[in-house]
Amino acid sequence: MADLPRARTVVEFGSGTGAYTEEILKRLHPEGAFLAFELDPDLVSTVTARLEDPRLRVINDSAENVEAYLEGKKVDIIVSSLPFTTLPADLRRNILDAARRALKPDGQMLVLQYSTTVLADLKKVFAPIRRRFSPLNVPPAFLFACSVRDTPSETIGEATPRH
Repeated sequence: MADLPRARTVVEFGSGTGAYTEEILKRLHPEGAFLAFELDPDLVSTVTARLEDPRLRVINDSAENVEAYLEGKKVDIIVSSLPFTTLPADLRRNILDAARRALKPDGQMLVLQYSTTVLADLKKVFAPIRRRFSPLNVPPAFLFACSVRDTPSETIGEATPRH
């Protein structure tokens, strides 16, 4: 649902064991840069050792800190398989807001989830949002392709002023 071969900067939130990381690397432009965020230091070590690629940097930090690692650059594509429905509301807001700020105006965030619960939060930050259902995935999964609003009316964490 995104053009990885043309992307120059890709970020992954929650690399885990590196299953998606490996697939992204296969499709990433030869001159692309790929930052993968993972909180578990053992998984960071595993992915770093298994996927030796000069385009990949596995970062042991929260996705909400993505901007600190971009050196002022903007991102073409963010891929996330974070379990948003289990994250505390403040953390979920911080991550989605950071993602929106990190993306280029024509950037996309791909969000893999096992329910549609996160859709309400995504709609507060992104528009339009396309979705695809994968019933053959075990468990069945939803993929949301979120585009950046030109002028976001609000972030999840801020109330819209009432007049």
